[in-house]
Amino acid sequence: MRTRTIATWAAILVGLEGAAILALAGWQLVAVVTGDTASISSALALLVLTVVGGIAVLAFAVAIYNGRSWGRSGAIVTQVLILAVALGAATGDFAHPLTAALIAAPALVAFVLLILVARDAGREASAHESPHENL
Repeated sequence: MRTRTIATWAAILVGLEGAAILALAGWQLVAVVTGDTASISSALALLVLTVVGGIAVLAFAVAIYNGRSWGRSGAIVTQVLILAVALGAATGDFAHPLTAALIAAPALVAFVLLILVARDAGREASAHESPHENL
């Protein structure tokens, strides 16, 4: 029961991240349509990649909810990438520590939840193994 609850919360957080990525794609689309881009081809390529990334993160959320290990793996990588973006926002000449904290906080929470779900899934899998399978 505990694993199911943690997995549900992890799936919700990852799903919200996927929705945020798609919202970012919407913002990029507005920039393309209004001509607020230096290069239309680069802007369109970035838009397509952002949409693909958002859809992938939403797929990870669904997979986590359904107990699939590939969803947890993909989401863990996503959290590391989000934390890298937060680090970039916190450092440099144009640093925005508050923005970095707002980006990093949900990624850290999701990362911890995903590790807990993966650990519990591993324990459940080892409990279901027959003691004679390893001989």
